[in-house]
Amino acid sequence: MNFKTLFIAGLLCELVGQILLAKGNDFIYAQRPIDFAHWFLLIGVVLIMPQVVSFPNKIFSYIGAPLAIIGVVCTIGMCVLDFVWWSQETQEIRNDFAGHLSKFPSIWKTFITNGPSFLNIGLVILSLNYIKQNMTGVLLIVLATLIIFRVIPLPFRLIIGYLITAFGFAIIFYKKR
Repeated sequence: MNFKTLFIAGLLCELVGQILLAKGNDFIYAQRPIDFAHWFLLIGVVLIMPQVVSFPNKIFSYIGAPLAIIGVVCTIGMCVLDFVWWSQETQEIRNDFAGHLSKFPSIWKTFITNGPSFLNIGLVILSLNYIKQNMTGVLLIVLATLIIFRVIPLPFRLIIGYLITAFGFAIIFYKKR
């Protein structure tokens, strides 16, 4: 299995994680024996890493790869925090934990609100390496990123966004030229 296949598998894990998250907090907190949603997100970002650092040596990689790596690290941190939330026995404890963390922007903004977005910014920039070879795949990834960031408002934006992102990179990596 090569890095591109792992990368697509990682994006599909992200998609499965988002599908599970869309079922709501009650569903997430009822998952047993583990928090499957956040494990899918965690495994997904780990699987994309080998390809992120293997994109062509071009200007877009020099910008996109570090941003994507920051996003991966922040997503891993978010998953760890979400595992702690999941492990709490009552909603009151979860709310207290969230209230506590929200007082620390170095944690809250880095791992919950802003940090994981760097992954999508990095991925769209990395896709620009292929703009001459595969405009269709790149445009799909740009569209997906606009959906993820609510520029194009859609219900289930993260599900649709990750599905289109995976499809766009699959076209870039596997479409015969």
